[in-house]
Amino acid sequence: MTAPRRSPDDLLLYRLARLIGVAGSMVIRLCEGRFGITRREWRLIAVLASRGELGSSQLAEHAQLDRARTSKTIGSLVEKRLVSRVARAGDRRQVLLGLTESGQALYEELFPLVTKINAELMEALDQEDAARLDGFLDRLQAQAERMVQKAVLPKADRGRRGAGGISPPSSRSP
Repeated sequence: MTAPRRSPDDLLLYRLARLIGVAGSMVIRLCEGRFGITRREWRLIAVLASRGELGSSQLAEHAQLDRARTSKTIGSLVEKRLVSRVARAGDRRQVLLGLTESGQALYEELFPLVTKINAELMEALDQEDAARLDGFLDRLQAQAERMVQKAVLPKADRGRRGAGGISPPSSRSP
């Protein structure tokens, strides 16, 4: 007797990724097609708009991106003149990032469109279901953060792979 096949559709993270892939594609089209920015650039713009000036590390943390990707994206946003770098008073080594007038204007034009997509998606739920979902998402976020804090997982083995793209188990660090 064989075990029943398991589907990734049984996994919450897979289902959420699919939802984001489908619904998020509309946001990506707006960002890229109409506004000339990537979804990662949009994420940093939205964080800066909602939180004000931040250092690069703080921005990466709030956007939940690694520092390398954040740094590259910041460079792109500065080049597009949507974000400015301003040295902190008293310590020129520390730089604060903030939206330029163009960045703020882009945010003010794009945010209502993203909000409309979100509202249309949420029309699938009544008010009570939406409130429950919000509570469930808060609990899942808190659980995920606790799991990350106590997890002991190997780091990605980027660039050190053997033939065929897979390292033999004995060459991986614990």
